[in-house]
Amino acid sequence: MGAQSPPTGHDVELAAKAAGGDRQAYGELVRRHGSAVRGLLRRLGADSATADDLAQDAFITGFEQVAEFRGEGTFAGWIKKIAARLYLKKVKREARLIFSDTVEPVEELGSRDASGDAASRIDLDDALKALSRGERLCVSLCYGADWSHGEAAEALNIPIGTVKSHVKRGLDKLRAKLARSEEGARREAHG
Repeated sequence: MGAQSPPTGHDVELAAKAAGGDRQAYGELVRRHGSAVRGLLRRLGADSATADDLAQDAFITGFEQVAEFRGEGTFAGWIKKIAARLYLKKVKREARLIFSDTVEPVEELGSRDASGDAASRIDLDDALKALSRGERLCVSLCYGADWSHGEAAEALNIPIGTVKSHVKRGLDKLRAKLARSEEGARREAHG
């Protein structure tokens, strides 16, 4: 007997099958969205191993709660919210959640040894490292996990105005980094 082909269909259909106990359908959802969930967790600040562990925990939780997914948003957004909540619980549990206006020390963003275009391209993960922990979390939750400012404020237990301030400052810093990176690439191309 040959290998079965993976289930196909829209995420909503696969989630409905998974809610009925179809593990293969849920496995396809994990395959489709696993790297995006791990990427979000790394952008929130998790190292690769922690991101892998939390992504696995998020998909296990998602499988247990898949009947609650109604298709009102995307499955990717739904599972990313679960993953982000798990990350925030971990950070709070480890008492490392600090919201300050200072930028934590990071390596020099342009220090990677590369040549040509690769050296001038902005890497979002590297750019996010230039943000304070609060800015990084708020930007990643509101743009990476598609949370509202209110959802982020509630999850982080901070005022909504603080979330908005962190998001604005974080986006301003990312835009400035992008502009510097593009300017450097133009100079290198013409120089």
